Amino acid sequence: ISDSLERQGYRVLRTDLRPPGHRPGPEERRLIGKAKVRAVIPSRLSEFLRKEKIDCVFLALHGGIGENGAIQGFLEVLGIPYTGSGIMASSLGMDKLASKRLFQSAGLKVPDYMVIERAKENQGRGSYDEREIIQRIGLPLVVKPIHEGSSVGVSIVEHSEELREAIIEAMRYGDCLVERYIRGKEVHVGVLRDRPLGAVEVRPKERFYSYKAKYTPGLTEYIIPPELPPSILQEVLKTGLLCHRVLGCRGASRVDLIVTEAEEIYCLEVNTIPGMTETSLLPKIAYSAGISFDQLVKEILNEGLKKD
Repeated sequence: ISDSLERQGYRVLRTDLRPPGHRPGPEERRLIGKAKVRAVIPSRLSEFLRKEKIDCVFLALHGGIGENGAIQGFLEVLGIPYTGSGIMASSLGMDKLASKRLFQSAGLKVPDYMVIERAKENQGRGSYDEREIIQRIGLPLVVKPIHEGSSVGVSIVEHSEELREAIIEAMRYGDCLVERYIRGKEVHVGVLRDRPLGAVEVRPKERFYSYKAKYTPGLTEYIIPPELPPSILQEVLKTGLLCHRVLGCRGASRVDLIVTEAEEIYCLEVNTIPGMTETSLLPKIAYSAGISFDQLVKEILNEGLKKD
């Protein structure tokens, strides 16, 4: 992103938020050195932004305060424009339970699910029974944290004896969802400026589109456009746009869907800060729509600058 902005004549300050005492590993240090990233602790961010007289913050933070509305609210208070969705849409996008309920209220299909609350488990007031989960949801099923992204903490459970370990892993990050595993094509819709750009079908070489599959070149096959009947592809694009609008998203988003053999479309989630790496889906979708990476970056920036 920063290279693209510099190519287009913008002055760019590459900045990353680091908690006090954070010690980056060898790979992180290598990337920071190569990109000349300036590390800033959160408590000094306001001072840093004011000192540098920032015109707009191009957000590329993933997970936590970067995507859940916190940094967006912080920038709103400072009166500094930023890219992507606002506070509420960002918060809803990171909350898989809230977004599911909104999708359902809009008449969209979501996989059957149950919620497991970590607080009750920690207090010894177990809120779930493994047999009940399997009876209600069936196998295979998916276990995932409610407030994480990039497939962090996600497990696919094929056998009953795997369920408890999967729940423990997901609850490392807070409350979790247990949902029915939907067999079908995994399709992602790119949305920009309130219009669907297109879609991509992903075929990971691993069991599912995991964190490793998302960020490791060669581990996923990308099909653009998805191998779907034209009428179903149009429904996929409409569904993706509706998900984007239901959460109140702005700028760019990526909507994750499953299309079954029966041509049913299930909504999984909306990513309000889509990845912008060489393996990321939004740039691939944009390119297929005739939009270069530089054009995509500029359009996202312009949308941020236009915010009221």
